[in-house]
Amino acid sequence: MTTMTEESVREFKMPDVGEGLTEAEILKWYVKPGDTVTDGQVVCEVETAKAAVELPIPYDGVVQSLHFAEGTTVDVGTPIIAVALAGAAAPQAPAEQPAAQPAQSAQPAPAKEEPKPEGRQPVLVGYGVATSSTRRRPRKGPEVSVPAPAQAIQTELNGHGVAAGKPRPLAKPPVRKLAKDLGVDLAAVIPSGPDGIITREDVHAAATPQAAEPAAPAPAAPVAPAPAASYDTARETRVPVKGVRKATAQAMVGSAFTAPHVTEFVTVDVTRTMKLVEELKQDKEMQGLRVNPLLLIAKALLVAIRRNPGINASWDEAAQEIVLKHYVNLGIAAATPRGLIVPNIKDAHAKTLPELAEALADLVSTAREGKTSPSAMQGGTVTITNVGVFGVDTGTPILNPGESAILAVGAIKLQPWVHKGKVKPRQVTTLALSFDHRLVDGELGSKVLADVAAILEQPKRLITWA
Repeated sequence: MTTMTEESVREFKMPDVGEGLTEAEILKWYVKPGDTVTDGQVVCEVETAKAAVELPIPYDGVVQSLHFAEGTTVDVGTPIIAVALAGAAAPQAPAEQPAAQPAQSAQPAPAKEEPKPEGRQPVLVGYGVATSSTRRRPRKGPEVSVPAPAQAIQTELNGHGVAAGKPRPLAKPPVRKLAKDLGVDLAAVIPSGPDGIITREDVHAAATPQAAEPAAPAPAAPVAPAPAASYDTARETRVPVKGVRKATAQAMVGSAFTAPHVTEFVTVDVTRTMKLVEELKQDKEMQGLRVNPLLLIAKALLVAIRRNPGINASWDEAAQEIVLKHYVNLGIAAATPRGLIVPNIKDAHAKTLPELAEALADLVSTAREGKTSPSAMQGGTVTITNVGVFGVDTGTPILNPGESAILAVGAIKLQPWVHKGKVKPRQVTTLALSFDHRLVDGELGSKVLADVAAILEQPKRLITWA
């Protein structure tokens, strides 16, 4: 009887499909055990904190097992599917045991497999799992006891070395930051993750030890809450916070309590801009393109940024520097079935009006279809949020993390307005500009908002100021 060898079975790990993401939810499997897969074939769809992404397998073979069911949230770097490589013996019922043994038995196994996936990483979405993640865990045990100074220094740099004779707790950077924010000593936290890794849940549990203790003598408690549970189910629905909603919540809280926000407002007559929109719809250069007020508002903001480049910057807390951007990646807040996302138009400052219209239409349609890639939501510099589509006059928008300004556009309505000395019905809207007061003074923020308003009131300034 032919048996499976360690080399004939490959474990495909959850890759980092976006920059710095730590987990993803498996939305759907496209294969099942026994299916034949080929290099580059999509095997599942996952939802990260930024978008839904399809994952291709980087080798040929036969699916041996799926490690997680649909709807499960999996940490980056965790094996999610086992594949028997093409040319190896077909997987049999007893073969699953030997496949699991090498993973548990020895640490050299990951070292053998490392060079192979490294060459395959380019076919994955994003840049895949960092190779250091597979090296750190096996070396954790031995390097604590090895007295060699060079080794100790290197492992300490990797985050798994020895400090003052005690092993450093294993935790991912976001978890370490969470522990720091909550004032939790990772050395005192009991890990529950694979290979002794401390998870977010472990940190939260350690942050509320007193709340956990009273819960111990409550085995009988489930009996009492039973009626309340059925009552609440009828009147309330609890939705797990994950994916895009979780990322949005974390980003907004982080932004609101990190950057000191200032919001300024201006009400402006946009009647001439609305007339220009109608004229552009008839222009041959704009045929086949979607022309709407948002297009001209975006162009107006780009011109205002060109006149006031200091608004297009970010605050680097670690380096204590202000980073001035010589390009504009214009973010457009989009409501999708999965929640709010902010994809951006790369190098929007360099685009002509037709090019900007095309990019804006592609961005919106892709977002509505739920196909926005993680890369499309990275690197934004300034954002526009159009709350006017919901009939709202305006709002106080929260900055997208890493940006210094966001412009909110209210509903455009017919209102009585003094025009040329007479009260007439005019199309009016209210703009709100929030900015980071650490690097944007009131004068600069006011100039940017005033410029946008002036352009929308007299759109010919798109020519004279550009």
